[in-house]
Amino acid sequence: MSDPFELNDDVPFVPAKPAPAAALPPPPVWLDKLNPEQKEAVLATEGPVLVLSGAGTGKTRVLTTRLGYILSQRLAKPWEILAVTFTNRAAREMRERVAHLVGPAAEAVWLGTFHALGVRMLRRHGEAVGLRSNFTILDADDQMRLLKQLMEADDVDHKKWPAQALMGIIQRWKDRGLTPDKVSGGQGTDFAEGKALGLYRAYQDRLKTLNAADFGDLLLHCLTIFQQEPEVLKQYQQQFRYVLVDEYQDTNVAQYLWLRLLTQTHRNLCCVGDDDQSIYSWRGAEVGNILRFEKEFPDAKVIRLERNYRSTPMILAAASHLIAHNEDRLGKTLRTGHTGEVDPGAPVRVRGVWDGQEEARWVVDEIEALQRSGHKLPEIAILVRAGFQMLEFEERLITTGVPYRVVGGPRFYERLEIRDAVAYLRLIHSPDDDLAFERIINKPKRGLGDTTVQKLHQLGRAQGVSLLEAALRMVETDEIRPQARTALRAFAADIERWRSLKDAVGPSELAAQVLDDAGYTQMWQNDKSPEAPGRLDNLREFVSGLEEWENLAGFLDHVSLVMENDAQAGEDSITLMTLHAAKGLEFDSIFLPGWEEDIFPSRRSLEENGQKALEEERRLAYVGLTRARKRVHVSFAANRRVYNQWQSSIPSRFIDELPKESVQQDVDAGLYGGGSGSWGGLSEAGGTRSGAGFRKPVRMVESERWETVSRGKSEHGFKIGDRVFHQKFGYGLVEEIDGEKLAIAFEKAGRKKVLDSFVEPS
Repeated sequence: MSDPFELNDDVPFVPAKPAPAAALPPPPVWLDKLNPEQKEAVLATEGPVLVLSGAGTGKTRVLTTRLGYILSQRLAKPWEILAVTFTNRAAREMRERVAHLVGPAAEAVWLGTFHALGVRMLRRHGEAVGLRSNFTILDADDQMRLLKQLMEADDVDHKKWPAQALMGIIQRWKDRGLTPDKVSGGQGTDFAEGKALGLYRAYQDRLKTLNAADFGDLLLHCLTIFQQEPEVLKQYQQQFRYVLVDEYQDTNVAQYLWLRLLTQTHRNLCCVGDDDQSIYSWRGAEVGNILRFEKEFPDAKVIRLERNYRSTPMILAAASHLIAHNEDRLGKTLRTGHTGEVDPGAPVRVRGVWDGQEEARWVVDEIEALQRSGHKLPEIAILVRAGFQMLEFEERLITTGVPYRVVGGPRFYERLEIRDAVAYLRLIHSPDDDLAFERIINKPKRGLGDTTVQKLHQLGRAQGVSLLEAALRMVETDEIRPQARTALRAFAADIERWRSLKDAVGPSELAAQVLDDAGYTQMWQNDKSPEAPGRLDNLREFVSGLEEWENLAGFLDHVSLVMENDAQAGEDSITLMTLHAAKGLEFDSIFLPGWEEDIFPSRRSLEENGQKALEEERRLAYVGLTRARKRVHVSFAANRRVYNQWQSSIPSRFIDELPKESVQQDVDAGLYGGGSGSWGGLSEAGGTRSGAGFRKPVRMVESERWETVSRGKSEHGFKIGDRVFHQKFGYGLVEEIDGEKLAIAFEKAGRKKVLDSFVEPS
């Protein structure tokens, strides 16, 4: 006799009828472990249900228990349940938990990511959209190669119209469920002088010829099949009596349409999510899907999970007060889920510092203090708004020897663009560095392909010289074609010119000139991929960081040591990551640096999407706060070096939005003009609010920027009014003093902040 829970794709689609009430087994004992709201969400099996699950309120428990309850009560057979997650990891965890509740039946549930379930359906019905069952799923490289071929065939200039930008447009169309025949004007169709839509159509046709699909097709093709083959849709509607969706706030339009079609008949759709944690609009996520749920399903039951089992009451109060400033939300207030007398915990600590370096020192000092008191390093995390902020923290962690790991991406010096920039400097410093030569010879594209590099290797080995020296010799022969010879001669000349500069200018100025002259900066400026702006930010931060080094050799030695330390990093380390990467994680102690206007909220985001972006930035701040179990440290700097230029900063509006009773203020009253020392007055001292809720940064006048309490003399004896000389900036007058830091008005370079050890009396 066959196993009744065995999944058989050949079994006819016959809707299952619930067993009579009298035949149902008694409620499982594990329901008693749920709080009242969680239990209500589990037992509300019929009809549309929206479970608004705040951070740390047990949404995974609700989903798995609900799935287990449906199976244990025989409301449906395992293959009549569709459960959708966003990651393979979440799918594995859910299946394991359900198996713990109900045993082997969990294996037969249709449980997986949107993409995995889409593939499963397409393997069955792909012929309806021109695909055979053994179709190939292309990776990103193959997609780009195919698209570039089509653009070349259509005479599209790659430099003017990058392939990455067109691929981004096509993927956005697919995220919105738009096949080529459904794309209307004004949706990216002006790309490449109106050729975008034709290229999209050609791309889709070429994929079918290759019997291939990309990731965006996996749901797009399913939607097409459901719309064009009503019998196929009907079969799936009859099969899936219950549909459960995790992280519903992160769904895009295509995913929403797919779910809506599958649940049109029985309408047993349970969506679990948190509109306050919708932070992935740049990936195509549409927060409107969850906000419109009650409109789409007027009879829907909405259950709010507000009992948080992760964070202290102080942290919850701060997070709830902050997110309440958003207008587009369904509304809920987190409170502790623990019963009895509960320790409110430490208030959120807000620290104001002089600059980014002092911020990094303070954060790492606090981490070392926690470590000395017995706090385990893996329970500590630093969460930054943007990747370029990591450099100062990585440098400080390396200097102090505190082990760390970067989650969600490589460490700063391991990033592609930083490795490329370092390779340029390595070759300038050491012309015999063949590895550096190979890395940058065609970055950006110079028309020097593998054939040219192979010939350089042959010549280098034959004559016992470096690749650069081989290049200098080869350009005087006819071994390579004229175009390659010209490009190679120009590259070698550039290296020689930059080498002549390395002792005349500082490493920072040299790096900036090299990256600009080489066209490397321009290459990323022309790149329209989502990663390009972040790579440019990292390069600017890299150039800025080189200001701290007197010579190129010292910096390159430092990088070598950093890479060696990276290789030896162990498990007992703190975590450094972006706020986006932190969603779903939790730590005892969280550090949230850089809470300043222009950084957080991001100026770029606000300029592109206005109020909508501001609310997503606020949700991101909410996510950061709710990652913490016990302690939150927020910090901001009065001055920050941005793209190698010092500028004053004002605290993020999000600091104003934290409730005073849940916050411990640790801000030097002298950091900002106004003298109150309270962020409550910053709207008047450092900005203004508009009716739309924006605070427009107002740059303080020079006297306010440096209104730090003078401490008489600097550590090396300089006083206000002293005339001094700096090797790089020239002559100037000391205007303000803070320990070893001097604010100097230079005659030619303008106002700069420098260490007093780098100046001398004039």
